[in-house]
Amino acid sequence: MKANLGLIALIVWALSVVLLGYFFVRGWTSAASDQRTAIHLAPAERDLVLGEMRQMLHSVHNLVTGLSAGDAKIMEQAARSSGMAMAADANPLLMAKLPLDFKRQGLSVHRDFDSLAEKIAGGADQATVLREFTGITARCVGCHTSYRLP
Repeated sequence: MKANLGLIALIVWALSVVLLGYFFVRGWTSAASDQRTAIHLAPAERDLVLGEMRQMLHSVHNLVTGLSAGDAKIMEQAARSSGMAMAADANPLLMAKLPLDFKRQGLSVHRDFDSLAEKIAGGADQATVLREFTGITARCVGCHTSYRLP
């Protein structure tokens, strides 16, 4: 009897691990009508993700403003405001709903904003800033091309 109970517990545990792994990679998603992947979030979670995206868009605007004015301080502050500190308080339940590629792209954008801020603080010229910035925005375009939040 104890052997059967142990086997059942092991099977339930293994299935739980597999299921959690599946959702960690895939997230709570479905195919959208426009060929993108729809990520299903609660309204408050959706608002949080969209708010973070608006903050990054604000950083993009300030970076362009700083570039056009030749003001490194504005550029550095803009880049830092969308760095890893922005992602520090990520809700584990929300992160579990996001597909792995979405998480990877998001974290790489935050890391690259920090890297850009360091390069600006180190005196990078405008061509370098623009080249790095173009790489960041290319990932934004790629993510928005692949995913939607219905």
